[in-house]
Amino acid sequence: MAPPIPLLAVRGSDGTSLLCGPPQCEQHSAFQRDGRSSRCLTFSGDGTLFGWCNGHSVSVVKCADSSVVSTFDLPKTALMEFSPLKNILVTWQPYTKTQGCPQGEANLQLWELASGRLIKALYQKKVDSWCPSWSEDEKICVRSVNNELHFFENNDFNSIANKLHMQKVSDFALSPGVQPSKVAVYVPGSKGAPSFVRLYQYPVLGGPSAALANKSFFKADRVSMQWNRKASALLVTASTEVDKTGASYYGEQTLHYLAVNGETALVQLAKNGPIYDVAWSPNSTEFCVVYGFMPAKATVFNLKCDPVFDFGTGPRNAAYYSPQGHILVLAGFGNLQGQMEVWDVKKYKQVSKPQAADATHFSWCPDGEHIVTATCSPRLRVGNGYKIWHYTGSVLHRQDVAAGSELWEVRWQPFADGIFPERAVKYQAAPSELGTTQATPTQAYRPPALRHLPATPSSKLHEDEPPQDLRSGLSGDKSLSKSALKNQRKREAKKAAKQEAKVEPEPPSCPAPITSSQSEASSGDPETDKKIKNLKKKLKAIEELKEQQASGKVLQKNQLEKIQKEEQLLEELQGLQVAQ
Repeated sequence: MAPPIPLLAVRGSDGTSLLCGPPQCEQHSAFQRDGRSSRCLTFSGDGTLFGWCNGHSVSVVKCADSSVVSTFDLPKTALMEFSPLKNILVTWQPYTKTQGCPQGEANLQLWELASGRLIKALYQKKVDSWCPSWSEDEKICVRSVNNELHFFENNDFNSIANKLHMQKVSDFALSPGVQPSKVAVYVPGSKGAPSFVRLYQYPVLGGPSAALANKSFFKADRVSMQWNRKASALLVTASTEVDKTGASYYGEQTLHYLAVNGETALVQLAKNGPIYDVAWSPNSTEFCVVYGFMPAKATVFNLKCDPVFDFGTGPRNAAYYSPQGHILVLAGFGNLQGQMEVWDVKKYKQVSKPQAADATHFSWCPDGEHIVTATCSPRLRVGNGYKIWHYTGSVLHRQDVAAGSELWEVRWQPFADGIFPERAVKYQAAPSELGTTQATPTQAYRPPALRHLPATPSSKLHEDEPPQDLRSGLSGDKSLSKSALKNQRKREAKKAAKQEAKVEPEPPSCPAPITSSQSEASSGDPETDKKIKNLKKKLKAIEELKEQQASGKVLQKNQLEKIQKEEQLLEELQGLQVAQ
């Protein structure tokens, strides 16, 4: 039996359409295009239902034949979502107050889809985390209310089955997959205490001792939490609004790893700078991080947080795995030129390098063969339109929006896992009448007076780093154990620190280095000798921290404070040695 053809939902100022997807995009024969401006649209998790709001009402239809399931008189609906088993439709409209109702109306509503009956009306003023989170079997539903989590069971919203209350639960993430469900909670730090993320398994929510894992950290104004598909591990990107060092206007970011077996780690990144994107592989055993000042690095890590493959540097700020996990696209959108690098994940071999200029949206088709890129308003109000690509770089379909009209959103119809099997990766471009848009190599600017002269090698602002396979035995070097690799990194860090010390000698005001004769000399006072020994121990630890910092490691707040005390400790040591 041939797999189905995915639909593509298109929303814009000209209305809402359903198109029969790749390779060509033609109007769905059973769906009549709604010409009224749509506020929002969504598919159910299995892709069998489609819902949208056109400013007059909310409609839900079956994707197969467009037969109407339910209609709701909700003209102001701005967001909507289906529960996993399609029992409930959630609608949200902006919170407003009126003279007749100073407290405002309940703007978050849960509807029974089959009967159209209102199950529960709730208040949700903020758009952040507006939608309740369900487990896949709908036995558990979680909602954040006044800095605590309310758990409901079996879609009974009239009674709270369980609560998780801590100092201030700022954010949470419910695990995907089957029971038992797990929940990650984030509590921001206050009064000098660190922020932390804890993992719990429902219904055991009784304090820190019940936590499956706990990770605390400083420098976090907000976090982003991502479960892998198997719900065995969580990635937490902690961000600050401002980088106090002044190195970046993006603020500061750190990446933390937590596993349900209690393991935690700080993911060590090989380049300083912001973290642009983090993406789990669908196989749940690897994840890709795009990070560092431009040109950015991209690295794949395993569950031990060890690097597996380094893609080198390039103009990129996003990573997208195919639904089957066999292809990875690294892309540079937004303020970059839209370059995409398509990689075969199993061979770590580049397939193509197309370019989608001015793209503001990217998403994989469920078949794992096609992608859509779009230029949408209000991000860009000119040149709106979308393209359907084959991952080999061929443009199969292009649709430009007419002048005076805007494109607001494009979205693929989702499908259950296993509907589209993984296919062998092709390296030859798929045939297309529209051709390919491979990114052309750019040349350095040459003044007109020099253009008649032979070209000479030009110096670059940044030397591009090539891709590097870091798997054991495949990097070209002999296979190293974990401890040997750690020692090798320490040696490289010490070597780099020594080279920096040669280039930048210490100022004359610094105390003279301690000679071996001084270090071995005894003052005759055991108490003084003990103080000298402790000071030397602290200074040695500071040297190691400085070496780690020089190698690119992100230090914790208490470690940075230790480094700041180095001069004070040196003066104290010198005073004790002079007194001998």
